[in-house]
Amino acid sequence: MKTVLIPTDFNAGSLTIIDTLVLTNKPETISIIFLHAFKLSDSITDMLMLSRRSRDYENISQEFYDQIAHYKEKYPNDIQFIGIEYFYGSTVVAFKNFLERIAPSFIAYPKNYNFHPINKYSINPIHLTNRCGYNVIELDAEEFANAEKLFETRIPEKATKILST
Repeated sequence: MKTVLIPTDFNAGSLTIIDTLVLTNKPETISIIFLHAFKLSDSITDMLMLSRRSRDYENISQEFYDQIAHYKEKYPNDIQFIGIEYFYGSTVVAFKNFLERIAPSFIAYPKNYNFHPINKYSINPIHLTNRCGYNVIELDAEEFANAEKLFETRIPEKATKILST
């Protein structure tokens, strides 16, 4: 089983990378962790309340959760787990410690990744991921989405013709 870390801004469109991950890692199962990074606040109160950051989950739309549920149903044998994690910090050392806990096989970005902050403390994770020492790959979700449609529409027709002869 592979664990894949995917930086995200919780845009539902960014979930199309899941199709690519499943198709490129078959027959191995994968666990997917979506990550958003925040710099630490200078406020002592904010730092004391860091473990109670439930309001960060308010940045995630219901559409994002619905799409995750859709992918879990679509690939029940290929996806073991889909989760959401937040990283609080801005140094590579802190990020490496965070990664040790998660132990990802690699970090995946969608092709042409554009960072969109979800609040004033959001930081672009590419500065951390490029220097963390883990394998960082870029995947073209569009290319594999077309391949998946081809697989779903053409292969079953051929299979039925072969079975009927």
